[in-house]
Amino acid sequence: MTSGYVFGKPVSMRFDQALERVTAELAKEGFGVLTEIDVAATLKQKLGKDLPPYRILGACNPQFAHRALEAEPQIGALLPCNVVVREASSGETVVEIMDPRAVLQLVDRAEIAAIATEVRNRLERVLAAL
Repeated sequence: MTSGYVFGKPVSMRFDQALERVTAELAKEGFGVLTEIDVAATLKQKLGKDLPPYRILGACNPQFAHRALEAEPQIGALLPCNVVVREASSGETVVEIMDPRAVLQLVDRAEIAAIATEVRNRLERVLAAL
């Protein structure tokens, strides 16, 4: 599952289990989860709409974030890396990760492109470990 801005895959585990595993694998690669948005609960509360489980994790690796902010102070608007864990309509659990290269190419600077590639490599390892 790849598009111009995300890469991911279905995983053979329940939603809650996938959420735990993703968080643990992110930590192994130096990422903390700064935010967790429960999209299904929010849409239920605000709109009365029922959705399958859907979470957005705002993942951040402080070392990479610091390097990026030093090179381009405005880049904070493009951070953190979003990781989605969701239950598809088929019932399978899917993990999708924002491609930092796609987002950070908006900056059009070589040093940012290098950081984006390093971050992408780490996030690919997270996905591979699931």
